[in-house]
Amino acid sequence: MDRIDIKNMLQWQNLKQHYETEMKNIHLRDLFKNKNRFNKFSICDDNIGITFDYSKNIINYKTFKLLIDFVKALKIDEHIKKMFSGEKINWTENRAVLHTALRNKINNPVYIDGKDIMPKINVVLAKMKKFSDNIRSGKLLGFTGKKITDIVNIGIGGSSLGPKMVCEALKYYAKGPNVHFVSNIDSADIYETLKKLNPETVLFMIASKTFTTLETMTNALTAKQWLKDKLGNKALAYQFIALSTNKKNVKEFGINENNMFEFWDFVGGRYSLWSAIGLSIACYVGYDKFSELLEGAHYIDKHFLNTPYEKNMPIIMAILGFWYNNFYGASTYAILPYSQYLRSFPTYLQQADMESNGKTINIEGNRVNYETGPIIWGASGTNGQHSFYQLIHQGTKFIPSDFIGFTNPLEKIGDHHEKLMANYFAQTEALAFGLTKKEVIKNLKAAGFSSSNIEILAPYKIFEGNRPTNSILINNLTPKTLGALIALYEHKIFIQGLVWRINSFDQWGVELGKVLANVILTELKGHKKNRHDSSTKNLIEIFNFNKKISL
Repeated sequence: MDRIDIKNMLQWQNLKQHYETEMKNIHLRDLFKNKNRFNKFSICDDNIGITFDYSKNIINYKTFKLLIDFVKALKIDEHIKKMFSGEKINWTENRAVLHTALRNKINNPVYIDGKDIMPKINVVLAKMKKFSDNIRSGKLLGFTGKKITDIVNIGIGGSSLGPKMVCEALKYYAKGPNVHFVSNIDSADIYETLKKLNPETVLFMIASKTFTTLETMTNALTAKQWLKDKLGNKALAYQFIALSTNKKNVKEFGINENNMFEFWDFVGGRYSLWSAIGLSIACYVGYDKFSELLEGAHYIDKHFLNTPYEKNMPIIMAILGFWYNNFYGASTYAILPYSQYLRSFPTYLQQADMESNGKTINIEGNRVNYETGPIIWGASGTNGQHSFYQLIHQGTKFIPSDFIGFTNPLEKIGDHHEKLMANYFAQTEALAFGLTKKEVIKNLKAAGFSSSNIEILAPYKIFEGNRPTNSILINNLTPKTLGALIALYEHKIFIQGLVWRINSFDQWGVELGKVLANVILTELKGHKKNRHDSSTKNLIEIFNFNKKISL
C-alpha cells in the first residue's frame, strides 16, 4: 500500500463536511420521502437468490457517491486483485491469503511464488470426498468393526467456530454421523462430550494448523487416553485423524500421516472452513453439499472481483459500516439472523471480524488516529427481541444492524415462518421510522387514555427511530446460499481492513495471553514463582491455597 494518511485525504474531508452539514441531523423519515429509494439502494441477485436492501441506511445519493469516491481513491480494486492472485498481502507474516483458492470451482491456476497451488488443493478435496463418502456409507469402520456414528472435532477458534456454525446451519440436510465440537480447555467441555459417546463408534478429528495449540492438544491427549483406556492403543489408528499443516507433530502424536488432511499457511484459521478443517461438514451433510457450500462462496468471489463498486455487495456493506464507525461513532454492530439454524452465525462473525480488524497499527507501523473494527454481537430473532432490542430501539447507543432472513422455511409447520418474518420486517421498519410524539398521543387517545395519563406516558412510548439496518433476504437456506452469505462477510471485512490500512489477516493480539499463561501454569503446578503485579500474584496464591484445601 502507498503511504496515506486517510484522515487528510480530500475524500475523507468531503465525507466529514457532508456528515456535519447535511447528514448529522437528517432522519430516515425524510430520506424515505423519495419514493424511488428502495430501487436506488438495493441489489437483487436472482442467480443466487439474495436481495440486499440497504435503503434503511442514513445515506442519500451524495453520501453514497462520496463513500464510493473514497474507496476508489484508495485503489482497493488493486488490492483485491493482489489477494486473488496470490501476492503476500499478509505482510507481517509474509503470507499469501488464498482461502478463495479453496473454493475455486473453475479451477483456474492460482500461483504462489510462481507455483500453481490448485493441484495440491484438488488432491486434498478428493481425499476429503473419498473419506467422507466411506465414513457415511460404513466402508470405513471403527477398530471393533462397527460403523462410525459420532465425530468429535477437537479444535479452537477457526478450527471449531466455522465448521460448527456450518454444521448447525445445515442440520436440516444432515444424514451422516452426529458431529460434536470440543474447543474449551475447561475439562467440562470434553468430559460432557465423552460421557455421551460409545468408544467403538466415535471418530476424533484433531483440527490444528500447527498441532501445538494448547487447548486443542490438551483435549486431544485426553481423548487419546480415553480411547486407549477403553479399546487399547491399536484403536488410535482407526479412530483418530488430523487436520493440520504439521506432519512431524501429527506423527509424534501417533496418527498415521495417511490419516492427515493437509491445509496450508495461506489459509488463515478463521477462513479455514473451506479447507480440510471442513471435513466434519462433509461427513455430516455429505461431500456434495460441502461442494455446494464452496460453489456459493465462489459465486460471491466472482461477484466481488468483477462487479463495479456501485453494485458490489461486500464493498457496499463495508463502506456503510465504515460510515457509521468513523463518522457516527458506532462502536458496535449487531448481526441478527432470523433463523434458528443460523444462531451461531453472530458468534462465528465475532472471530471473523474482530480478530481481523481489531487492530491499532497501520501498514507503516504507526498507531492509527481513527476507529477501526467494531464490536460484533447478536442473536437469532425473535429471541433477541425479548433480550436486547430494547436497547437498540430506545437506548443511548447508536447500533447499526444486519437483518438476515429467508423467504422459504426448510420445514413448513403451521404459520411459524410467517410470524417469524412478520417480526423481521416489522423490526427494521420500527428501527428506521420509530414513533413520533404526535403518533404516540394519537394512539393513546384512541386507546381511551385520559389527558393526564397521556402526558405521563407519552415520553416513554416515543421511539426516535433513525436506527440504520441492512436487510439480507435470501430465498432458501441451502449450502450454496450459506456459502455465499459467509463469503459476503469475509470480503466486507477485508475491504474495511483496506480502508483502515491495517492487516486483516494476522492476529498477534492473541499471543501475549498465551505466553503469560504458560509462565503461570508452572506456578499452578507447584514450580518456582515468577514476578507478577500484586493483583495477579495474590490471585495465584489464593488459587493455590484453596486448591490444597479442597483436595
